[in-house]
Amino acid sequence: MFYWFMKHIVAGPLLRALFRPRLIGRSNIPKTGRIILASNHLSFIDSVILPLVIRRRIYFLAKNSYFRGHGFGGWALKRFLLGTGMLPLDPSGGRASETSLRAGLDVLGNERVLGIFPEGTRSPDGRMYRGRTGVARMVLAGHARVVPVAIFDTDKVMPVGGTRIQIRRIGFTFGEPLDFSRFEGREVDPNTLRAITDEIMSAIQKLSGQEVVDAYASARN
Repeated sequence: MFYWFMKHIVAGPLLRALFRPRLIGRSNIPKTGRIILASNHLSFIDSVILPLVIRRRIYFLAKNSYFRGHGFGGWALKRFLLGTGMLPLDPSGGRASETSLRAGLDVLGNERVLGIFPEGTRSPDGRMYRGRTGVARMVLAGHARVVPVAIFDTDKVMPVGGTRIQIRRIGFTFGEPLDFSRFEGREVDPNTLRAITDEIMSAIQKLSGQEVVDAYASARN
């Protein structure tokens, strides 16, 4: 109910009016089935606005630091994120990452849409950084297709490290679904996971036109 209220009554109409999002290829998102939306990541607001411009409900794996604010503002943000379908993602590896993986698989197991930023964190400079292979594990274990997504200009609305929002137009381009069923049964092969991840990142880059950096974004933040 909270998600529906925010999307259709409060945040959705407001944000669409303010940022007038350009949408290309939205019909590429299948109407049913297990789907992962894999997107570039330019700004904190990416995971807030993207769910408002697609028809299906989306559950996002968002970096767990977003949920750790202090005081009333931090509490309110955490409640908002959880209420709109955000799931904390721990990128530290080990048992914590396994917990995040299971949360994502629960979403896919219910034939829903899962949103992932394969770079793991926001780009510090607008370029595209190396994808982490967690998205490939999710694809194979969840038997899901991937819709690549390119987000444009949200870093100009709210830059990394910024707190003030600039009103300007943003954009979203959705590519055709990618099918990785040919890799079924190879969920633990690191070379397979890297190949899938790189193919996903290449598809996103073709949509976004970003310059590619062969390094992880977390090493630059």
